[in-house]
Amino acid sequence: MERTTQLVGQSSSFLDAIERASRAAPLDRPVLVIGERGTGKELVAERLHHLSSRWDGPLVVMNCAALPETLIEAELFGHEAGAFTGASKARAGRFEEADGGTLFLDELATLSSAAQDRLLRAVEYGEVTRIGASRPMRVDVRIVAATNEHLPKLVDEGRFRADLLDRLCFEVVTLPPLRNRISDIPVLADHFARRMALELDWPEWPGFSTNAIDRMLSYDWPGNVRELRNVIERAVYRWEDSKNPVDYIQFDPFESPWRPQPMSPTKTEASPAEVQAVAAISAAYDPSNCADFRLAVAEYEKAILAAALDKCRWNQRAAATALQLTYDQLRHAMKRHKLGEKG
Repeated sequence: MERTTQLVGQSSSFLDAIERASRAAPLDRPVLVIGERGTGKELVAERLHHLSSRWDGPLVVMNCAALPETLIEAELFGHEAGAFTGASKARAGRFEEADGGTLFLDELATLSSAAQDRLLRAVEYGEVTRIGASRPMRVDVRIVAATNEHLPKLVDEGRFRADLLDRLCFEVVTLPPLRNRISDIPVLADHFARRMALELDWPEWPGFSTNAIDRMLSYDWPGNVRELRNVIERAVYRWEDSKNPVDYIQFDPFESPWRPQPMSPTKTEASPAEVQAVAAISAAYDPSNCADFRLAVAEYEKAILAAALDKCRWNQRAAATALQLTYDQLRHAMKRHKLGEKG
């Protein structure tokens, strides 16, 4: 398969993980790839396959979490006609499809106990038996598996077979989350942005503003590289000026002043930021203690701006709309009050 996403990065933690995968690739042994969602586990599995002697064989991908427990064994090992209700004809399983190549098992920790038992035999003896068949068949398959779970803990809890883990953990490649790859964030952002700009037929890529980069670096990125790619591509796509640096970054695509509210409002505790904003407004607008009219009005205006920006997570366009201002009016007010050069 041809990938549009590549492994990009320069941080030592990321390069160490890729180097470990590259060294393990030529060896015909199982490899476990561990990492949070969006860290690029499938890309590492593809690297392991393409750098191995099996590079010209099939790379078969199976997401173990995408199938109901009753069908996982049939998908992995195949079935004969009439083996169960609905099995009108024989079907090869993923092990047979991957014969001579690599089988990538994503979300390994979701496998049922029965599937783990049969997988252990396949890994240990190189044999699989279709459901409903009486004889096993030999297969030549290299296993690469991935999960975002800590498998030794699952073993201690009795949710994963210890002997299967022993067979699969010849090498373990653990991918660092993006929040621990700070130096890679501008590199990845530039990579994804240039590709999006090219797709939009921009004459050149103007880059990101300092404000936008600072916001990227201060964000936690719970969805890791996958989330960063979506955020960056959306920012470039929505930016209407291809000649000036992109300054508008929206992390939450669902954030909106018009987001639907719950049908039955419930009283919730205000966030610390909201409490601080309300306190700022109250302190700024206190008629009984007003000694300077212009200063009081200015402080009140500044507090309203800060509260709106905080509520909209410093999405300046959304804040402008919420305050019924134009974007330029909001930017001018922010500059006047020395607000908003960081998110």
